[in-house]
Amino acid sequence: MAKKIKKKAVKKAAKKTVKKSAKKAAPRKVVKKKSAKPARPAKKKVSKKPTPKPIQKTTSINPYLTFPGNCEEAFNFYKSVFGGQFGYVGRFKDMPPMEGQPPIPESAGEKIMHISLPISKDNTLMGSDSSDAFGHATNIGNNFSISINAPTQAEADRLYQGLSNSGNITMPIGKTFWGSYFGMVTDKFGIQWMVSHGDM
Repeated sequence: MAKKIKKKAVKKAAKKTVKKSAKKAAPRKVVKKKSAKPARPAKKKVSKKPTPKPIQKTTSINPYLTFPGNCEEAFNFYKSVFGGQFGYVGRFKDMPPMEGQPPIPESAGEKIMHISLPISKDNTLMGSDSSDAFGHATNIGNNFSISINAPTQAEADRLYQGLSNSGNITMPIGKTFWGSYFGMVTDKFGIQWMVSHGDM
């Protein structure tokens, strides 16, 4: 009996030893380390937008029409077509007396000396009445001029002198009673120009 008990104990001990050695021999589970999250790129500093430079005024060209006494009627018609409001309405009675010029007849006092109708952001239709009494008879063919508004007085002088070359000066350029720097010339091809700096 003692021998049997001993054999059993030896077997148990052997089994335990085998189990322990098997555990030691078994490969350990490799625990995968979590990969570090990629670093977020640093936020770019948003640079402030530069302050836009003011838009420089440039030379503008607009049509100028003359009428034999019915300018107001014509411009009311154009207003009904284009819409908008008149930028300026001046009558001959508003003109101060001019040295060396005969006075305007009373019958012509209500006629249009100058009128303007803006028809877009950049374009204005302008006009006036004219006749022999005003020093310029109006006929079909000479009833329009091209009005140039220059950004500076120096540029107005340059354009006026250029257009006057071999042309006919109808009004020397200079300061006017309405505040604009203004002159008129017919170029050598017979085209009538009005050159100004400042509001027309």
